Amino acid sequence: MAEATPALRKPVFTKVNELRPGTNGHSLNVKVVSSKMVMQRGGGGGGRPNGPQARQMRIAECLVGDETGIIIFTARNDQVDLMKEGKIVTLRNAKIDMYKGSMRLAVDRWGRVEVAEEPTDITVKEDNNLSLIEYELVNVEA
Repeated sequence: MAEATPALRKPVFTKVNELRPGTNGHSLNVKVVSSKMVMQRGGGGGGRPNGPQARQMRIAECLVGDETGIIIFTARNDQVDLMKEGKIVTLRNAKIDMYKGSMRLAVDRWGRVEVAEEPTDITVKEDNNLSLIEYELVNVEA
């Protein structure tokens, strides 16, 4: 009797305008509109790292989007180097983080950021910025 092996699921790609607060597991193809370094810490100058806190920490806020809208993507450490203006990147297993009531896209260690293989060009719809929408946390009593 043949053993049933689960087939790898093809990723379902999400469009930027379909992103909602508190969701995760998104795969997106987006174009990097801009990238701005917001924090750079550690990784001293050439000497030996002193202690466990000497690890380098870099965070950049990148405006990314597709033909449906744009959102801020928070790139961390090695991801920062991939987020070059004008590049098309594939974000796998991305999640939505909330920051001061607005959505931010992020990829943690369970996901992947890679420069897209096939050179597609995306015309970004820049007048639909999902990070400018402010959400309010509402507690619903049962």
